[in-house]
Amino acid sequence: MNEPACEPLFLPVLHSFENNNIFSGSFGRMRFRVTPDITMKTPKEVDNDQSSMKAEVWHGEYCYEKSEIEDTRVFPLSPEGLEQMRAWLTEHVEQA
Repeated sequence: MNEPACEPLFLPVLHSFENNNIFSGSFGRMRFRVTPDITMKTPKEVDNDQSSMKAEVWHGEYCYEKSEIEDTRVFPLSPEGLEQMRAWLTEHVEQA
């Protein structure tokens, strides 16, 4: 049974990805993993224009390492990129 897509899909704040944290999550049977690709402007400052976030999606009950990735997309490391990723992931929930 599919979960309703009306409740928002949780993603961490952009700062979490700027700190090079990988995030994995799920919604119903849809699973996803977001891996940042960070470029530093200075030793303490992220270059958001050159950095990105790679999102990978699969469906099923198994973890990332035991699953076949169904779709992958790269998004800019920006508030707009985060919202684009949320919309893209939500499309995958609705396809399940």
